[in-house]
Amino acid sequence: MSKALIVYGTRTGTAAITAKDIVQQLQSQGVETRVVDAKKEKVESIAEYDLIVVGSGIQMDKWTGDADSFLKRFHKELARKKVALFVNCGSAAEAMNPHKPEVAANARRKYLEEKASHYGLKPVALGFFGAIYNFNTMSWIMRKGMEQERPKLAAAYKETEPGVYDTRDIDGIREWARGLLAKI
Repeated sequence: MSKALIVYGTRTGTAAITAKDIVQQLQSQGVETRVVDAKKEKVESIAEYDLIVVGSGIQMDKWTGDADSFLKRFHKELARKKVALFVNCGSAAEAMNPHKPEVAANARRKYLEEKASHYGLKPVALGFFGAIYNFNTMSWIMRKGMEQERPKLAAAYKETEPGVYDTRDIDGIREWARGLLAKI
């Protein structure tokens, strides 16, 4: 039986939700999977895993410190493993914008391709997924900054609950996760 480790960093919970979607797909195909919130738990070893998936939310142009620290700590071992990276990023939704396709392309390159290169990794897959905007729980300063974007979100995405807009392609995330199976 194959074993996978999913490590994620999150500030607002989106990467945690995405990690759980990935775990469900892997487990449904018989992959023994462990999921770790990098802020709450430290991984001691990655030796036993056939696949390591590392993900993060993006805020202020950065990965979470905990997910980045995991990559830094294990980069030599990860370079010899099957690794997949994913990010949850508001810019991913711009991939559907015919007027600004370069926004998503540039963000994907910066947050995934350059991150992998920085740590000498050759990932088997890169997942570039949208974000969840929860106006009920985001900080005051974040909400203030996002207020001008809220009408655009409301026009493009249905509220999953009052004040919450999910820009992720859930079917795309699940398909991406199923595709990982062929790479183990």
